[in-house]
Amino acid sequence: MGKIRIAVAGAGLIGQAHIAIACASPTVTLTAVIDPSPAAAHTAADAGVPLFRSLDDMLAQDQPDGVVLATPNQLHVPQAMQCLQAGLAVLLEKPIAPTVAEAETLVRLVETGGGRLLIGHHRAHSPIMAKARAVVESGQLGRLVTVMGSATFFKPDHYFDDGPWRREPGGGPILINMIHEVHNLRLLCGEIIAVQAIASHAVRGFAVEDTVAITLQFASGMLGSFMLSDTAASARNWEHTSRENKAYPSYDDEDCYVITGTNGSLSVPTMRLKTYPGPDQRSWWKPFEQGVVGMVREDPLARQMEHFGAVVRAEAQPLVSARDGLQNLRVTEAITAAARSGHTVHLA
Repeated sequence: MGKIRIAVAGAGLIGQAHIAIACASPTVTLTAVIDPSPAAAHTAADAGVPLFRSLDDMLAQDQPDGVVLATPNQLHVPQAMQCLQAGLAVLLEKPIAPTVAEAETLVRLVETGGGRLLIGHHRAHSPIMAKARAVVESGQLGRLVTVMGSATFFKPDHYFDDGPWRREPGGGPILINMIHEVHNLRLLCGEIIAVQAIASHAVRGFAVEDTVAITLQFASGMLGSFMLSDTAASARNWEHTSRENKAYPSYDDEDCYVITGTNGSLSVPTMRLKTYPGPDQRSWWKPFEQGVVGMVREDPLARQMEHFGAVVRAEAQPLVSARDGLQNLRVTEAITAAARSGHTVHLA
C-alpha cells in the first residue's frame, strides 16, 4: 500500500503542526487543507496542496483515506460524524466534544458503526509516558499512594487577543490544558472516581478560571493533588519539562508529576527514581537508592500521525479511543462542577 492520503481541517496552531508533520511523514501524504479563513490560503500554498472552504467542498471533489480535524471544539462532533459516515478514518483533536452529552452521541456512532476514530491526546504517544507507565507497572514503586502534579505557566495577553473565545467559559485552562493532564494521570494511575476543586479568576478577571487547585481520588484508593494555572510564571508543566515541543524553552531541573508508592517515587519527565533496596529498609531514616530511568525522546505528534496511518490501514486499533476521550471529558467536566459547587463530584 502506498502513502496514506490525509487532509487536515483547521489551519490554526495545532492544524499547522499536523500539516507540517504530514508533509514530513514517510508514510503519510497531505492532500488538502480545509479552512474558510483567508490566512489558510498561504498555509495550503506553502504545503503545495489545494484549499477547500468546507468538508462538503472537499468531499465533492476528492476523498482522502483519512482526515485530521483540528477545528474549533463546537465543530468536533458534527464534522467527525460527517467524515465517519463518509467512510473516512478520523484523527479528532481533543477535546472529543464541548460537552459529555455530545461526546456520548459520537461514541455511540463509533461503537455501533465501527468507525475508525483516534482522539488527539498526543501525549499518549510520548516515549516518556510509555517509560513512566512501564516503571509503574513493574511494581518498583510498590503500591501507589499519591501523585502530585502541576501545569503552571504564563500565557501572554496576545494569546487571548488572538482567540477571544479563550476568555469565555470552556476556553479556560481546565478544558484547554487540564484535559491533557487527565489523560496522562489516567494512563499512569488508573481511573479517577472523584474530584474536588477550587477555582479562581482573580488575576486576569476573565469570565473563565485562570487558576485551579484540584484533588483527585483514584479507583485504587490512590490520592492526587494538582495545581493548574495559565497565569503563574512557572516551568512546572509538560511543555517546559518534556523537551518534546521545541517552541518552548526547557528546564531540566523541573518535573510536572511525582508518583509515589510504598517503596519509592518516580519524578516525570526527568525520570528520577528513588526506591528502598528492600522491605526492611523502608523508613524515613533510611537512604533511597537513586537513579535515572533511561529513555529516548521523540515527537509525540509525529508518532501519533504514524499511528493514525496504521489505524487507516487497519493495522492498529486507536491508542486513544472515543471512549477514552469521553472519559477524559467527564473528568474535566467534574472538575468544573466541583469548583462551581464546592462539593466533591463522584464519577460513575
